[in-house]
Amino acid sequence: MSTSPRTLVSVSAYACEGGLDRHYEPATCYSPTIALGRHPGPGAAEGLWESYEEVLDLAADVGVTGVCLEVSWARLEPRRGERDHVALDRYRAVLAHARRRGLWVSVAAVDAAWPAWLGLEAWLMPWVTPVAIDYVNWLASSLEADALNVFAARELLTRGFLDDASGPPWRRGATEDAVSAAQNLDDIGRAVRAASSLEVATHVNLELDDAQDGVDYDVDEVHLRSLVRGTGPLCASRGLVARRGDQWVVADESLVEWIAQRA
Repeated sequence: MSTSPRTLVSVSAYACEGGLDRHYEPATCYSPTIALGRHPGPGAAEGLWESYEEVLDLAADVGVTGVCLEVSWARLEPRRGERDHVALDRYRAVLAHARRRGLWVSVAAVDAAWPAWLGLEAWLMPWVTPVAIDYVNWLASSLEADALNVFAARELLTRGFLDDASGPPWRRGATEDAVSAAQNLDDIGRAVRAASSLEVATHVNLELDDAQDGVDYDVDEVHLRSLVRGTGPLCASRGLVARRGDQWVVADESLVEWIAQRA
């Protein structure tokens, strides 16, 4: 483990790419609650799927030295056992471009918008553990990244068991279920670490407003949310880069020097 964590600016596929949770698009675990009107979906989001290279160029130009790409499992495997190799090739091209620009690239394999076919309470289901391990190992062997994070934000995967606003109204035994789900997540993490050819990193997620000077974190990577703010669930409260009409621009000049000093 590094004694000086690498500082990366993260980007959420779900919040920023677009092309998820609408008709004829890959569905995530959010699709039922979006349909019930409990919150909006990402919609077209920021259209980052077609614009990654432009955004990464802008990030590199202002001094960002590393990014964490939180890829979409729902896009890569929209139905169980049916993996989208066109989507995989797109992610490969994005990573290759980032590395050509000299950026350190870390990939987060599982975010909080997992595929709908896993179920709303996926991490309690015994059958999901081997399926998740197989997916993450496949992804790790398919992408040329500098490091792998198994989960983008592990704490979000058990939030629905403990948060009255997130869990179903009939929830009973939430604490016990959260413990059981956490054990399954730990099993996934251990299995991936044992098999992955990539460096499997530990990390902490920080909102840009919450990052503090002089704070030491006992992790390999610090992920600052976010390179692009995005829309819908999982979007960050602030973003370094934003779309203005047909162009991408630095949206928060005050962050540029701060991020560059910690990169």
